[in-house]
Amino acid sequence: MEQIEHKHVEVGGLKLHVAEIGTGPKVVLFLHGFPEIWYSWRHQMVASAAAGYRAIAFDFRGYGLSQQPPEPEKASFGDLVVDVMGVMDSLGINKAFLVGKDFGAMPAFQVALLHPERVSGIITLGIPFLLAGVSDIAIDHLPRGFYIPRWREPGRAEADFGRFDVKTVLRNIYILFCESELQVASDDQEIMDLVDPSTPLPVWFTEEDLKVYSSLYENSGFRTALQVPYRAMPEDHGITDPKITAPGLLIMGEKDYVLKLPGMEGYIRSEKVKEYMTNLEIIFMAEGNHFVQEQLSEQVNQLLITFLNKHSN
Repeated sequence: MEQIEHKHVEVGGLKLHVAEIGTGPKVVLFLHGFPEIWYSWRHQMVASAAAGYRAIAFDFRGYGLSQQPPEPEKASFGDLVVDVMGVMDSLGINKAFLVGKDFGAMPAFQVALLHPERVSGIITLGIPFLLAGVSDIAIDHLPRGFYIPRWREPGRAEADFGRFDVKTVLRNIYILFCESELQVASDDQEIMDLVDPSTPLPVWFTEEDLKVYSSLYENSGFRTALQVPYRAMPEDHGITDPKITAPGLLIMGEKDYVLKLPGMEGYIRSEKVKEYMTNLEIIFMAEGNHFVQEQLSEQVNQLLITFLNKHSN
């Protein structure tokens, strides 16, 4: 971890925080989800560098140590594509493997569709190929008390989170998202109320890890994070017949609550997802939850390095 170097690059007038380890022409770019941050990829970055790759993770605009956009409420998934391309260009990277977790998979898919010559392969964790208007989560079909529709309501999450310090909010979200079933609040509950304060952190997520996360989100707050992904979805990019031909790997935990989203498990297990990613390998991890890259880091590292080595020129 101490070998990871940190700097800022300017993308679209914003300074984005970049973490990097390793050298060489073979590049892996890691894209975080929520409530995650560059630090979520610490295990994979070190392993990739040890295997001979240049490993890079950055905080999306408005997250962690990256600068806030001037109008966070107008931030979009399109901005994340700008961030990915801008970081690659600023660091002189012509082509990279993109590794996306949760909503970080979305810009990976977009870059692969819009700039296929820049993508060596795509690895996503917890999210299969999704694209508004083609293949997407049916938000209207989600339980009303589920966190996605709740957090889409302007001001609701802000009021819910505001009852606690940042550390408690992140602790609660990590515990909640480790569940294998959809956690649904009743009409007289908020999402934070779903977590028993006495519930311990998972064994693979230490108090020191929580401290790092907390310091980063204390810096950025949740303003942009609630906009992208939650309030910006679904976002139509005007792509009607998407096909990604780059090598792909989807890693899903069998105990990831995402599989319980309407239509999600069937979409993956029936391999309908391969209609959009024609060179996709799908791996299910029996004990994996929503945070497989931290929970089962060594196994994920092995899958990642095997894929990278197989598809590196």
